[in-house]
Amino acid sequence: MTMMEVKDIPISKITISDLNVRKNLDAGHEDSSLDDLAESIRENGLLNPITVIQKGDLYELVVGQRRFLACQSIGFDTIPAIIRDDISDADGVTLSLIENVHRADMHPIDKGRALQILYDTYGSYKRVSKESGLSTPTIKRYMSLLNLAPSIQEKLSTRDGPAGVGTLSALAEIFPNPEDQLIALEYISGFTQKIQLQMLKQSEGDLSILGIIRGLAISGEFDIKMCQGIDKCPLIPDELRGQISSMIDKVERASENL
Repeated sequence: MTMMEVKDIPISKITISDLNVRKNLDAGHEDSSLDDLAESIRENGLLNPITVIQKGDLYELVVGQRRFLACQSIGFDTIPAIIRDDISDADGVTLSLIENVHRADMHPIDKGRALQILYDTYGSYKRVSKESGLSTPTIKRYMSLLNLAPSIQEKLSTRDGPAGVGTLSALAEIFPNPEDQLIALEYISGFTQKIQLQMLKQSEGDLSILGIIRGLAISGEFDIKMCQGIDKCPLIPDELRGQISSMIDKVERASENL
C-alpha cells in the first residue's frame, strides 16, 4: 500500500481517534443536525472522504467525524476514506486541526485544546503558528480559554464569534482566579462585547475597580471612549479618581499604538 490512498473501507473497522480535535459536534450546527447531514448524504452521496490512520487491520478516524457518524446512522457498510500510514500522533493532531481550525463551526474549547497539544509537542508558538496557519496572538487567545472556570467554558459558543473569544480570553488573562472570573463575568454581563473588553482592561484585574466601572457603565458615564468626564462622575470616590484616571490614560495611550 502507498503512503496515502483512497478506498472504501468497512465502517465496522473504524474507531474515532483521540487525535480528532473536534469533540463538541453540536457547535456551529445548532440549525443543522447530524440527521440533516445524514439525509443529505442519503440523497447526494458522500462528497468528501474521511481521513483515517491504519492501525493493523483497523482504522482510526482523524478527519470527518460528523460524516462518519452520519453514514453509520443510515446503515452504510463501507465509507470512502483517505488512508494514511505515515504520520505520527502529533501529525495526526495537526492534520485534524488544519481540517477544522479555520472553520467557524469548530468549538473554541476544542480549538484551544488542539493548539495546546501542538504547543506541548513543539514547545514553540512559532512552530504551532507554522503548522496551524494561525497567528501567535490568535493561538494564545484560544489557549487562554482553557484557563477559564469550567462553568464559563460550558457557556462558550460558536455563535459568539471571534469577538466573544476575545472577551473571554481577556477575562482569563486579567482574572486568572476562576472564582474571580465568575464575579467579573457578572459585572460585565449585559454590555456589548466591545464595552466588556474595555471594562476588563481598565479594571487591571481588580474586582473593586471593575464594580465601579460597572456602575459607570450603567449610569451612562462609561463608553468606548474611556469614560470621558471622569472628574465629574459622582459615582467614583475621591480617593480612587486619580487611580482610575491614570488607568484610563494608560489604556488610551495603548489604543493609539494599536
